[in-house]
Amino acid sequence: MANTTSAKKATRKIARRTDINKARRSRVRTFVRKVEEALAAGDAAAAAAALKAAQPELMRAATKGVLHANTASRKVSRLAHRVKTLSA
Repeated sequence: MANTTSAKKATRKIARRTDINKARRSRVRTFVRKVEEALAAGDAAAAAAALKAAQPELMRAATKGVLHANTASRKVSRLAHRVKTLSA
C-alpha cells in the first residue's frame, strides 16, 4: 500500500491511465475485428472500408503508447495484404 502522498497520487494516476488504455485497446480490437469479419464474409468493399477505418485507430494507439509502433504497422500491413488478395 502507498504510504506517501505522492505515491497515493501516482496510484490514482496509474488507475486512470489504465482505464483509458483499456478503452483504447478495446476500440482497436473492435476495428480490427470488423476487418476480419468482412474478410471472412468475402466482402471486398466492406473489408476495404473497415481497413480504412481501422488504420488510423491502430496508428493512434501506437502514438498514445498503447501499442508499439512496429506492432501497429505490422497489423496494418498484414490486414492490407489480406484485403488486397481478397479483392484481386
